[in-house]
Amino acid sequence: MLTSALPLPVVLIGPDARLRAANSAARQLFGTDAEGRHYMLALRAPGLVDCIEAALRGGAPAEVRHRMSECGRDSLWRVTAAPLPGGQGALVSFTDETATEAAERMRREFIANVSHELKTPLTALSGFIETLRGAARDDAAARERFLQIMDREAGRMRRLVDDLLSLSRVEGEERVRPTGRIDIAPLLGSVVAALRPQAEERAVGVELDVPAAVPAVAGDADQLTQVFTNLLENALKYGASGGVVTVAVSDVGRDPALRAAAVRIDVTDRGEGFDPVHIPRLTERFYRIDGHRSRAEGGTGLGLAIVKHIVGRHRGRLSIESAPGKGARFSVTLPQADDGRGEAV
Repeated sequence: MLTSALPLPVVLIGPDARLRAANSAARQLFGTDAEGRHYMLALRAPGLVDCIEAALRGGAPAEVRHRMSECGRDSLWRVTAAPLPGGQGALVSFTDETATEAAERMRREFIANVSHELKTPLTALSGFIETLRGAARDDAAARERFLQIMDREAGRMRRLVDDLLSLSRVEGEERVRPTGRIDIAPLLGSVVAALRPQAEERAVGVELDVPAAVPAVAGDADQLTQVFTNLLENALKYGASGGVVTVAVSDVGRDPALRAAAVRIDVTDRGEGFDPVHIPRLTERFYRIDGHRSRAEGGTGLGLAIVKHIVGRHRGRLSIESAPGKGARFSVTLPQADDGRGEAV
């Protein structure tokens, strides 16, 4: 039967309203015992029944969106019912739109989040501008204080735009595997040196623990610098109460998840930590454990999303461990670079 070659679930309903045939995709969806039975035993939703009945009566092809639950997973399908010539029944096809709906929902949430993140500083700037034009026009002290706040809010918007552009670039390159050979020790040394003033300002010690011989990793130096800068900045901001942040490198040999020889970099703080319930969502865009504190620290809510995408591009993995009062550990595992003969070194 021609329907067996179609990747979409397709069923043939006879004029007696019984399922005459179903391709393999449809049998997986509705079960192997559906054929020969009245279609309503498998397709009971009122909107779906109306769509099929209209096709069986010989009307124009009809479409309806149909939700179903299978194996604990909700899915959305676009169902098209088309009448067959001569009153021979109807052909019903199912197109899975679950991923499309999820992408559209993510797009809406993303736009809403960006709008919210920009609205707050823009509202503050507008208010201060109005005040400076009016009541504080001749108040030098108030003017200086307001200008400092305006500069901080403008900086927040700049960081947000920069992170959005960075995230867009990373997502655009995610399928392109980097080919460079990176010596991770000097790269981490550069990151630690760049953030040393921030650590000193917060009275946090940064310990860099790198073995004498560390295999090179396959990667993009700029992007990996961004990864470890983001992770170390987070550790300094949210784990400062622990007094020390450690950046440790280890050769883990063959990593089962990556199925390759790998190097792991752990960024560990001894701060207050957080409930592990947050871990699955930490790399979502704009997800924050403490939104007020994150904004006060200048965070955009995009740093870990950027880290996740960069690590994904490098065919590595990111793991997170934490518990209240136990600090937090962010671990990046990266495949070792090969030696030109396809072998890791």
